[in-house]
Amino acid sequence: MVGLGFQYQRILLAWLAFFSFSLLGSPEVLAEEDEKPTAVLGEIPPPAPLHELWKKVPVYQPMPPAGMTMIFPKGEGYYSLRDVLQDRNRKSRPKYPYPTFSLRAAPFFDADWRYLDNPTAEEHDYCDFFKRIHIHDDWLFTTGGEFRWRFENQVNRFLTNKDDNFNLFRQDVYGDIAYQDWFRFYIEFLDAESIHQNLPPSVFDYSQAEFLDLFVEFKLGERPGGNPVQFRAGRQELLYGSQRLISPLEWANARRTFQGVKLFTQGEKWNFDLFWVQPVVPQLGSANSQDNGQNFTGLWLTHKPKPGTFLDFYALNLDQANRVALGEDRRPGTFNVTTLGSRFYGREQDWLYDVEPILQVGRWSDQTLITGAFTISGGYIFEKLPLKPQLWLAEDFASGTPYPFKGNQFSTFQQLFPFGHYYFGAIDIVGRQNINDLNGQLVVFPCNWISSTLQFHHFNLVCSRDFLYSAGGKPLRRDPSGNAGSDVGNELDFYVNFTLSPHQNILVGYSKLFQGRFLQETGSLQSPEATYMQYGFRW
Repeated sequence: MVGLGFQYQRILLAWLAFFSFSLLGSPEVLAEEDEKPTAVLGEIPPPAPLHELWKKVPVYQPMPPAGMTMIFPKGEGYYSLRDVLQDRNRKSRPKYPYPTFSLRAAPFFDADWRYLDNPTAEEHDYCDFFKRIHIHDDWLFTTGGEFRWRFENQVNRFLTNKDDNFNLFRQDVYGDIAYQDWFRFYIEFLDAESIHQNLPPSVFDYSQAEFLDLFVEFKLGERPGGNPVQFRAGRQELLYGSQRLISPLEWANARRTFQGVKLFTQGEKWNFDLFWVQPVVPQLGSANSQDNGQNFTGLWLTHKPKPGTFLDFYALNLDQANRVALGEDRRPGTFNVTTLGSRFYGREQDWLYDVEPILQVGRWSDQTLITGAFTISGGYIFEKLPLKPQLWLAEDFASGTPYPFKGNQFSTFQQLFPFGHYYFGAIDIVGRQNINDLNGQLVVFPCNWISSTLQFHHFNLVCSRDFLYSAGGKPLRRDPSGNAGSDVGNELDFYVNFTLSPHQNILVGYSKLFQGRFLQETGSLQSPEATYMQYGFRW
């Protein structure tokens, strides 16, 4: 219990750091929005001119910055290989809403194409005719999609002491239709395949011909300032804050999605989201369906005191009715976990900072659940140096259980639905559970259309008798005696992204986890490593 107390002292210090940064870094943090008379919720405002109305349709939720944010170059230059070949020196970064990177964390339904409605817009593309199609005066239609292929060669995949190399293919297409600003219907179809695998594919490698998103959305009214209040029902991807807890899981071949309802609104200073959903579980050989045994609810508030600064406050609850939790003496049961957290992210000149303390309470089978996690990270952008280097240093901590299956308390952090691949190394052996990760990231830009990233991780178990958990939360290795120690190892991840055109990217990478004493003494015969190449085309 002495070790457990030390864990929570560190989490408390992280929370104190959060509030210190938020007060010192942003004196406007408690400023309220100006009160402006407008329509109340449920009251129908007078119709706006159609050319003005379309400026707000559909309602997009811009993607918040992830941790270890990569700040892409701006200003004059070439922004793709196509620009180089055409000798097109642009005045600034293109407005094209798809990311100039191989990974696309944000859902397609939040890609903002409104700039195409401007008759004086100077940026045009051969796929523009698929976007913002005005049908008569009241209807708006947009379509698009993506093709993605990735080859992976993995050594000692998931610590199985077996090698694997395979190809992953993913195709999706979407349609988005809106009636003025009152109604929206969105549908996205995804097909994901894995071929030539020696080992059984993971649950997110394969999903045959499925709806990734299928929802309707209604405007319920407007809040002060004229910002709409939206209600969304159906299958939908979720993305919140740093994505440490809730993410579409973009690296996976079959993206993560949910079934349920969501109420949300955005303003200049405050965003508000309230949701109840059930995870949709990919099924090999059959249609995907929501897991009725899991109910995930959440309240998420975001305050934006000034541009580039974000403060998140959230309360989440996951109720799992399936028999998946092993309590005292391995008694099987259900679990319920409530997650309370906050995050402060911002930039002051060339300095970047990101602090996120998290506390969890609830029930784990027949045990009381009390866990915690935190992230403290800082970065710096060397704007005046060649290659515009960007450096981040961070500590990611998530509590573990000192004596699993004993006593009346369970203390292993539950990572919920994260983007673990992004935070704990590309090999996906480590997740945000019973882990302390001292890590760093260096990004350089040889030119505006090439980015190169190097990450370093030093992994240690928090509690040596608890498990090592994978990026998906699966227990991988354990030494019940604790004699194997806590040194998991050091991981290096290196990858380069080439932007061929606004539609096309190539990502090439290599990762290796130099195994520590814990892995060696629990049966890992060789240090895991992975080589991969990914090509994507979006339209």
